[in-house]
Amino acid sequence: MTNTLTEAVDFISEIAVTMEQNYLCTDLENHWMPFTDNKSFKQEPRLLVRGEGIYVWNDKGERLIDGSSGLFSVPCGHCRPEIAAAVHKQLLELDYSSPFLRGHPKSFELANRLAAMTPEPLNHIFYGNSGSEAVDTAMKIVMAYNYARGQSQKNIFVSRERAYHGVNIGGTSLGGIVKNREAFTSVLPGVTYMRSTATPDRKFIKGQPAEGGEELANDLLHIVQMYGENRIAACFVEPIAGSTGVLVPPKGYLERLREICDQYDILLVFDEVITGFGRTGSAFAAQEFDVTPDIITMAKAMTNAAQPMSGVAVHDRIYDAVVNGSETDMIEFFHGYTYSGHPAACAASLATLDIYEKENLFQRARDLSGYFLESLFGLQEHPLIADIRGYGMLAAIELLADERPGRRGHDFQKRLFDAGVHIKTTGDAALIAPPFIIEKSEIDDMSGIIREVLDSYL
Repeated sequence: MTNTLTEAVDFISEIAVTMEQNYLCTDLENHWMPFTDNKSFKQEPRLLVRGEGIYVWNDKGERLIDGSSGLFSVPCGHCRPEIAAAVHKQLLELDYSSPFLRGHPKSFELANRLAAMTPEPLNHIFYGNSGSEAVDTAMKIVMAYNYARGQSQKNIFVSRERAYHGVNIGGTSLGGIVKNREAFTSVLPGVTYMRSTATPDRKFIKGQPAEGGEELANDLLHIVQMYGENRIAACFVEPIAGSTGVLVPPKGYLERLREICDQYDILLVFDEVITGFGRTGSAFAAQEFDVTPDIITMAKAMTNAAQPMSGVAVHDRIYDAVVNGSETDMIEFFHGYTYSGHPAACAASLATLDIYEKENLFQRARDLSGYFLESLFGLQEHPLIADIRGYGMLAAIELLADERPGRRGHDFQKRLFDAGVHIKTTGDAALIAPPFIIEKSEIDDMSGIIREVLDSYL
């Protein structure tokens, strides 16, 4: 057993090299893969076996640029030894602690660090293990808050068309992407939808569209008028809708939602699973757009994806209402997970936050954003591109659909992988979100490969 941090890092590196050298894949059938065309993947698998910095390697030993930071979740770059060492050390000290009626120091230390990063007064953190769990937790917090206030008639949730809020039953119910819902017919009732912020007249816009925000946000006002002033519990929005294709809100949109929520006692929830931890250039998009919600969900970059973890940051008044609304010596909130605030995940997150701070990565993301977006917008004259949009270090290239929407996008990510860039696609939109440590020359390399693959269709 290794005992020092240096030995731990060396040990982990040796394992990675051994796995790459000895990797054999004789049978893929038993793993039912998520969000994957399992039949075609298992006929022609594309496998990753190693990562370092902005790069990942496939099982053939070929190096690829990770153009989407995994799933928007590795902004510090892959396989950071500081995080690996922190997890290793924690597992040797305390590998697990029940989160029910017990605690361990790092979960409180991390909550303090996170509360210092979120807008005031979102000072209370509830832990989960994924963005999906964070969203369902946030929904239950909303319900518990209204129950504690004697306002249980406030039971309608508002979301948006083209929204993505994870894949648990609550998040699926809030979701506005058809394919994520159509097979799951018993979703929660009491969810209604505003329009998405995507409109056909807005194309090739860097940053926020200048107009139309207030008019779109007034969808929430119409819902209040339709269902009644005392029925709406919460409005869930991604500040920038990420997985659906990077839909940046028009100016005034989030501000108007905040006004309506304040007027009608509606909780405003920002799903920042993608936008949290510097993706917009600020710690959270709430600060970037200067709109403070009542609840923020976070995950992904919370641990640089080195450990599964999520969090829900909650306004003081919500926490106080739920906790103080229960008798002493009684559980106040009947919710939680076996692995909530897992010691190794907390260690990974604390190490990740240290990297963000020491390397000033949020400011680096802000400084790189202009170059990154200009590089991608340099592709806009390509005949295969229908739109490009982006903000911060997050962008989407939308391809012209062929006779079956989504097929070209799916093929595009395969061709890109084979050419040396790994990205995520949704439908015909290619989502680009590289690690913050990427250099300008590497952005040029990535854009050049994207152009070459686009040309391969002509």
